Amino acid sequence: MRIHVVDAFTDRPFAGNPAGVCLLDSGEWPEDAWMRRVAAELNHSETAFARPLPAGADADWEIRWFAPLVETNLCGHATLATAHTLRRERGVTGTVRFRSRCSGILTAHAQEDGSITLDFPAAPGTEVPVPDGLPEALGVTPEAAFRTGALGDLLTVLPDEATVRAVTPDLDAVADVTRREDLRGIIITAPAPEPGLEYDFVSRFFSPAEGILEDPVTGSAHTALAPYWSARTGRDGLTGLQVSARTGLVRTSVHGDRIHLNGHAVTVLDATLLA
Repeated sequence: MRIHVVDAFTDRPFAGNPAGVCLLDSGEWPEDAWMRRVAAELNHSETAFARPLPAGADADWEIRWFAPLVETNLCGHATLATAHTLRRERGVTGTVRFRSRCSGILTAHAQEDGSITLDFPAAPGTEVPVPDGLPEALGVTPEAAFRTGALGDLLTVLPDEATVRAVTPDLDAVADVTRREDLRGIIITAPAPEPGLEYDFVSRFFSPAEGILEDPVTGSAHTALAPYWSARTGRDGLTGLQVSARTGLVRTSVHGDRIHLNGHAVTVLDATLLA
């Protein structure tokens, strides 16, 4: 079986967020345990597995995502990577519809500039108290916290970009908070330091309980970030910079209860899976 590693939300290798991509034959899914082992072997934040659906189905492909420890309900960068791989390996152009188990039908639209736009459900947050232990886990007290019901993330707002970049979390403590609060992960975010930059807000994402210490670029988190910053700024189209070590840009636009996420992708590895 061929397997691919694709850097998503970047136009250059070794940046953005790497994802494994396995394009399967039609038919039954492999065993979940095998897909988890493949994801753990690749050891990226997520690996996507996709199988083609028959003509007349509600989508073109069915997609699932596995982190090193668990199956996840939604993954933006691995979906972008899969759409890129379908274009590169199978000659798929235009729009691809993916059926997902927990997030409905997701679409990927190929753009003339080589980028891909994902159409995902919005995940706006509801303001909640900052959970006990989170300030100590992050080393800073958030100004506000919002729980995203659809994803199970906690979006926390910090005062500025410098504070976001400086956070050195106690990841064991972060994992304790997410388990206790039944969260997937913690988003930290702040506005760009000045207008006119190529980005409007910054973020980072931590999900150590799922085996993702810090995710390089988290497309799904932007389904919560985009509605938050759109409401705060009054603008529907915004660009987020995820300030992990690898960094990546996610261009977002809010369309009611849907979010468009746009970015490029670069294949860095094609290999044969022997096991």
